[in-house]
Amino acid sequence: MNQSDPLVAGQNRPANALAAARQRAHALIAKSHPATVQACFARMGDLPQTSPLRPTEIGLIMVRGRVGGDGQRFNLGELPVARAAVRIDGGAVGVGYVAGRDHDHAEMAALADAMIQSDNWREQLEDVVLAPLAAELAIRKTTNARKAAATKVDFFTMVRTRAEK
Repeated sequence: MNQSDPLVAGQNRPANALAAARQRAHALIAKSHPATVQACFARMGDLPQTSPLRPTEIGLIMVRGRVGGDGQRFNLGELPVARAAVRIDGGAVGVGYVAGRDHDHAEMAALADAMIQSDNWREQLEDVVLAPLAAELAIRKTTNARKAAATKVDFFTMVRTRAEK
């Protein structure tokens, strides 16, 4: 990999800020519950006019795993995924993928992707939709970590020696 490559060796960081913003927005919406995302978009009031580039679709992707995290790959199973593509007024095109079969969730992800690319909508999307979703996900992550920590078992090993006879 050379230094001009978007993913510089050893770093999973996109080369430019817009790509990073799009990835962050998509991750927040995809990981959030659809009702929470819908409520955040409802708080925005006026949304840009959208036109679908293709009908929202549901398909399957193959989920792969590795033995021990670094061993040989194997097919774990199939995961349903909803995909949407929209264009907002102003010309920005957004694409959204979410796990599951929820058409509306995929369309909201696509809308957010298009809005994050638009100078007219980016700041409002960040303040009204993405920031609350990030806060809610951080709380959920902390809660899950506390629950997991409460069930942690610390094992220790005692070394026993036999007295020689």
